Amino acid sequence: MRTRTILKYMVATAIIAPLLTSCNRAQPQGQQAMAMPFPTVKVSRKNVVAYKRFPASIEGVVNSDVRAKVSGYIQDVLVDEGENVRKGQTLFRLETQSLSQDAEAAKAQVNVAQVEVNKLVPLVEKGIISNVQLETAKANLAQAKSNYNSITANIGYATIKSPVDGVVSSIPFRRGSLVSATDANPLTTISSIENVYAYFSMNEKDFISLTRNVGGKTLDEKAKNLPKVKLLLADGSEYEEEGTIETISGQVDTQTGTVTFRATFPNPSGLLRNGSSGIILVPQRYNDALVVPALSSFEQQGKKFVYIVADNDSIYARSITSQAEVDNLLVVKDGIKENDQILAKGVGKAQPGMKITPQPTSIDSIVNSFNTVFK
Repeated sequence: MRTRTILKYMVATAIIAPLLTSCNRAQPQGQQAMAMPFPTVKVSRKNVVAYKRFPASIEGVVNSDVRAKVSGYIQDVLVDEGENVRKGQTLFRLETQSLSQDAEAAKAQVNVAQVEVNKLVPLVEKGIISNVQLETAKANLAQAKSNYNSITANIGYATIKSPVDGVVSSIPFRRGSLVSATDANPLTTISSIENVYAYFSMNEKDFISLTRNVGGKTLDEKAKNLPKVKLLLADGSEYEEEGTIETISGQVDTQTGTVTFRATFPNPSGLLRNGSSGIILVPQRYNDALVVPALSSFEQQGKKFVYIVADNDSIYARSITSQAEVDNLLVVKDGIKENDQILAKGVGKAQPGMKITPQPTSIDSIVNSFNTVFK
C-alpha cells in the first residue's frame, strides 16, 4: 500500500514538472509582450544661462542726514515724508526768539566797543594816552563783533535746508519738538535715488566661480568685465533696468565667509527707494553644456539619477552631477554623455531592469509639457 502511494506521487511530479518548466520559459515572452511605452529623449548640448540669487539691500547713491546745528524748538516743518526736494530748499525752521534777543544785546556791545575806539583814536594821535589803550579797545571791538557774528550765524542755522537734491525720508520730529546738535537721530535723511546702490554678498565658492573666468588682473578690472545683473523686487517681479557691478570688497569677511558686491541700478521712475530690499540675479553662462529635462531626473539619498535606455530597451539608473537648473533643464556636469537615450517622463513608474517600448521625442516638448501642467 505504501509503495503504491509513493508511485502515485512520482507520477504526479513527472506530469507537473514539465508544465512548470514550460510556464517559466514562457514568462519572458509575457514580459516582452507587456513592455510599456515610455517617451525617451537623447541627451544634447545647448548654450544656457543660469541665474544665482543673492539677497540685496537698496540704498540711494547719496544719503545725507539732516541735523540741527543749534538747539531749539521746531517752529515749522515745511516738507513731508517722500517729498522730492532740491538742494538749498528749506526743510525746518527753529524758534529763534531767544537768539534774536541775544543778537540785539551783542549788537549793542559792538556799538559800545566801537564808540570806545572812536574816542581813543584822537587821544592817541595827540599823545595824551598810550597806544596800548587803543589796541586794547580795538581788541574788545573785534571780540564783540565775533560774538555778534556767532549769534547771527546761529540764527541762520535755525533755518534748516536740504544739503542735496533727493527724497525726504521719515521725519521723527514734529512741530514743538526740542532738538539739538547732539540728538542721536537726524531730523530726516535726504536720499538721492536717481541711481541706487544694491549691496549683496556671496560665499567664497560662488565668488571664485564668478570671477575665475573673467578678464582682468585686479578685482577692479574684473568688476568692470562682470556681466550685467538683474533685480527681483519684493513682490517677485523683475525690475526693468539692468545693474552694473562696480565694486568688490577686497577681502573675505572672517565672520560670515562672504565677499560683498555693490551694483548700481538706474532709477528713472523712482520705484526703488532707500532701504528697499530685493534679490540680485547674477548670470552664469554654460556654453555647449549637456542638458536633460528636470522632469527626467529623480533623487535618492540626496543624489540625482536618470534612467538610461540600453540597447535591448531595458532601463537602468545612473547617477548624474548637475551644475544648475535653467528653465526646467538640468545642466549636467558628469554621469552621462551626448546622445545617451534616457527616459523622458514617468520615472516614478519605472523600475531598474524593466523593459520599455521607447517613444523618442524632443527635449523641448518635454519641457513645454511641464510648463503647461504647472501654469
